[in-house]
Amino acid sequence: MPQNISTDNQRIAKNTLFLYFRTILVMAISLYTSRVVLATLGVEDFGIYNVVGGVVAMFGMISGALSSAISRFITFEIGRGNVDKLKRIFSTSVNIQLGIALVIILLGETVGLWFLNSQMNIPADRMYAANWVLHCSLLTFAINLISTPYNAAIIAHERMSVFAYISILEVTLKLVVVYLLYISLWDKLIIYSLLLVAVAVCIRLVYGIYCTRHFEETKYTPVHDNQLVKEMSSFAGWSFLTNTASLFNTQGINILINLFFGVGVNAARGIAIQVEHALMQFVNNFTTALTPQITKSYASGNISAMNRLVIRGAKFSFFLSLLICLPVIMEADFILELWLTEVPKHTADFVRLAIIATMVDRLGNTGYTACMATGNIRKYVLWITSVGCLVFPLTYLVYKMGAVVETAYIIYILVYIGVTSVRLWIMKGLLNFPVWEFVREVVFKILLVSAVSVVLPSVILYLMPQSLMRLIISVIIALLSVSVCTYLFGLAKNERNKLTAKMLYIINHKLRKH
Repeated sequence: MPQNISTDNQRIAKNTLFLYFRTILVMAISLYTSRVVLATLGVEDFGIYNVVGGVVAMFGMISGALSSAISRFITFEIGRGNVDKLKRIFSTSVNIQLGIALVIILLGETVGLWFLNSQMNIPADRMYAANWVLHCSLLTFAINLISTPYNAAIIAHERMSVFAYISILEVTLKLVVVYLLYISLWDKLIIYSLLLVAVAVCIRLVYGIYCTRHFEETKYTPVHDNQLVKEMSSFAGWSFLTNTASLFNTQGINILINLFFGVGVNAARGIAIQVEHALMQFVNNFTTALTPQITKSYASGNISAMNRLVIRGAKFSFFLSLLICLPVIMEADFILELWLTEVPKHTADFVRLAIIATMVDRLGNTGYTACMATGNIRKYVLWITSVGCLVFPLTYLVYKMGAVVETAYIIYILVYIGVTSVRLWIMKGLLNFPVWEFVREVVFKILLVSAVSVVLPSVILYLMPQSLMRLIISVIIALLSVSVCTYLFGLAKNERNKLTAKMLYIINHKLRKH
């Protein structure tokens, strides 16, 4: 068993490194392309794309829910070694995705089209382009949805290097899109939407070709297994409901901001979301590499090992978030000025609040994976969705009362602290999860590390005027502060001993080589 645990840990570390390599390149290209797209489209068109094209992000939540469901079934059967059922699961999942894609397109081209043209706050002279954005966004969503079973197969087989390479290809194609957008003589918002459809088609083909060549179960064959359809549809349906809160809390809030404050503020929120997504990819890499191990531990009946993975995963993912995000939170204004030619109003505050909100939300990622692994998710879905959906109506109420636009993020943070508490209560009953150990090892330690880590960077910001030199110094101090505080206050004694031994081994190995 210790050998198996060691092998699993090495696999998690290797997969995480692959994903980090991908993330650094993807983040650099994404941030550059965002800058150029904002400068090329202008604040108004950029805001229009983020509120209307946010359909892709909104339905991407559906895709994420379905991907989690499909990945759970595939990973579970890999753990059990049932190849025949793997083939049926994959083909059935493709059928389900096609059906859902058709339904969503139908809804988007009827209800969505009506809402866009009659309710949203879009300048009249840009309404034609906004309609093109909606059509292209729905098509992009359908293409991405059909790719979901292939993505899930790659993650379930833990081929993170392939996942990383295809992601790098995707952002490289988006870099080409930016160049074509820059030289285009036609309506740039329409051209941008069409080019993103072309990118989605290319990536869909690459995923399909790789999977059919390397995974036996991904060769699609017509199959009609009523029991499996019912089982997967039920799981995917409940899984989708857990993402309903995310739909309201992302695209729903975008629409509220559009209705109350206009497309200029949508542009600021769009930039904040891109920064937050770029930073959080580092944490997502860790949890993506961890997800198959949590599911396989449950499938093999090793519940104690799964619970340990959940606790350590939550703790380390937060520390990674803090390490990466604290410098950005402290220096958001200056970083945005360096990055963008024109910084829309509210952007810096949005960036800070979006990062903090996402760090709170991500704290429950490993717990979510553990609950999904059980397949018994009805109670989980009903409670988490009920609490999570409070963000949208509360935001609407405070906006009606005249609150500032940033209030939406404050409400999100408070609600998702409640969601985390509810999730722990459910896990206690579902998995006999050690809640007090989670509170002691995760909650208390992240609060302590966060409080102490912020002291020295705050002193630097207070003593020095805003400048490139202050940015460099504050980033270095923030990284050192989080690292030292995590080592001293965030790690358990055995974790510190292992880390110290590993560091000493590396140092001695380097000295011997020289």
